[in-house]
Amino acid sequence: MSSSPLLLDTSIVLALVRDKDLGKHITSQFGLKSAVHRPLISIVTVGEIWALADQFGFGNVKREFLKKVLATLVVLDINHESVLDAYVEVDRACRTVKVGARILSKNDLWIAATAKAASAVLLTTDKDFLCLHPQPCAVHYIDQTVPKKD
Repeated sequence: MSSSPLLLDTSIVLALVRDKDLGKHITSQFGLKSAVHRPLISIVTVGEIWALADQFGFGNVKREFLKKVLATLVVLDINHESVLDAYVEVDRACRTVKVGARILSKNDLWIAATAKAASAVLLTTDKDFLCLHPQPCAVHYIDQTVPKKD
């Protein structure tokens, strides 16, 4: 892994909040608690993760844990010229993928644009982002099937 900062996709934040094998594996493998750069997230991820908390019926304990996880991350706004420029570039890249156009959700476009603007590696469990690697956005995909600990 490079020394570039990491921008966590919503799927990664969800794994951290669930605090099971995958989240623990990610925390350990990427040294999230001891990283030189605190992990980044897009403000879009904040909205998505709270919507998921509602959808999945998170109780008070899980919601408090979610707040604690979010407090350890640096939240980046999308209302910045560099993110807006990157959004156009990421959208164009999706439309011109050699194996056929790739349609990302608007939220995923914003998350990838935020990663590009921050010169961060997008950490995700979502294969849809792979068409963006290495340009316009560095992506590190994590397979969700983490070996179980004995």
